[in-house]
Amino acid sequence: MNKTKNLPYSESMNYWKTSRSSPDHWIEKTIKLIKKLSGRILMEAFGKDAAGNSAYMLAFEIQGDRFKIVWPVLPSKTGDESAARRQAATFLYHDTKAKCISATILGVRTVFFSHLLLPSGQVVSDLSPSDVLESIPSLFQPGQQLLSNGDVP
Repeated sequence: MNKTKNLPYSESMNYWKTSRSSPDHWIEKTIKLIKKLSGRILMEAFGKDAAGNSAYMLAFEIQGDRFKIVWPVLPSKTGDESAARRQAATFLYHDTKAKCISATILGVRTVFFSHLLLPSGQVVSDLSPSDVLESIPSLFQPGQQLLSNGDVP
């Protein structure tokens, strides 16, 4: 475990050097999954902060809800940043693929809820439980049902 970032090292996780496809290839595949779910891509990015932490970001809209996924590039014990980036993009793809499959049964908002983008610019997973409760009214449009009428999307 990398103690400074509380993230595991990339070498100890799945998808470490299991593919030769570029990170861009995996991001494009992820975008296709979102579009297949009738989603619209708002933004995709890769960024690195001053401390050297990097991540992929994908923002999209489905059924009027906006979502933002930020997937970290795990630190590498061996310094293989290229393999770590490829691994992160692969993780992002497989995680999104599983969510897209589940969304066809459970609904998009349910499956992607932790990535729901709030009017404040934060995502639900960034909030404390009390902040989530305070934000609930902003999650619904005027006239939008708070509970499903039983129809599966």
